[in-house]
Amino acid sequence: MSADTKKRVLIVANELSPYVEFTDFAQILNKLAVKTFDAGLEVRVIMPRFGLINERRHRLHEVVRLSGINVIIDKEDYPLIIKVASLPNARLQVYFMDNEDYFKRKSVFRDDQDKFFDDNAERMIFFCKSALETVKKFGWPPHVIHCHGWMTSLIPMYLKTAYKKEPVFSYSKVIYTAQGSQFKEKLNSNFVQKAMVNNDIKEKDAELYKDGSNNSLTLGASKYADVVIFGNNNIDKKVADEIKPSRYKKVLKFDEAWKEDINPLLDLYKSLTES
Repeated sequence: MSADTKKRVLIVANELSPYVEFTDFAQILNKLAVKTFDAGLEVRVIMPRFGLINERRHRLHEVVRLSGINVIIDKEDYPLIIKVASLPNARLQVYFMDNEDYFKRKSVFRDDQDKFFDDNAERMIFFCKSALETVKKFGWPPHVIHCHGWMTSLIPMYLKTAYKKEPVFSYSKVIYTAQGSQFKEKLNSNFVQKAMVNNDIKEKDAELYKDGSNNSLTLGASKYADVVIFGNNNIDKKVADEIKPSRYKKVLKFDEAWKEDINPLLDLYKSLTES
C-alpha cells in the first residue's frame, strides 16, 4: 500500500487501555488500534487528558504546533492544549485533548463524594469540538471515524451537520460504540443549546439528545452513525430495540470473541475504507 493510497482510521474515545479503562472495550480498542496499524492502515487516536492519567509514566508531551486552538462554549473561549504519547508496544500516536478548566481534576466524571460533575456536558462539548478541530488542523482526512464512549456522542451529529462541508471529513464513515448506561444522572437542561456550533445545528437535529440521559446520547449518536457497534451486552432493551439496521446503517451486536479475535472489527474498518 503506497503512501498516497493509505487508508486512515481515527479512533476518538473516552477510554483506552492502558490510560483509562471503564469497560472491557478499552482493551478491545487497544488491540484494534494496534492490529489496524499492523495491517497497513494509518491510525490516530484522540482522547481526553483526564487528570488521573500520569503524564510522566505515559510520556505525554505537548504538541506546541497544534495547541492554541480556542474552543467556544456558550460564548466563552477555552484554550485547547494538545498532548501526545506513543501507545506502548506500538508505533501509533495518541493525542490527548487538555484544558485546565475541564481536565486538570484528578477524577474523571465524579467528585470525591461520588457526585456527577455539574459541567460534564460542557466537558463533553469541549472534547467533541476539540477532536474535530484538531483533525482539521492535522489536514488528515480520515476514511473511518470510530467514536467510543458517551463523551464522543455529539461527534456523529456534528459530522452530519455543522462539519458536513469540511473537506477533511468529506468521505468519512462514522462508527459509534453503543454501551450500557455509564451514568444515571442527566446532563444540565440547556446542554443542547451549548452544543450548537455557529447556528449550523437546528434544534430538530439534536432532538434525540435533549433529555440529557445516557440513553438519549446513545440514541442521538446512533441516529447519525453509519455503523453502530454494541460495545457490551448491557444496553437498555428499549435503546437496543431502537437501533436497527437499515439500508443506510449497519449494526453489529457485541461478541465476547472480540476479546480474543479482533479481526471482525478490523474487517469492518477495511470494508468502510473501501466503500
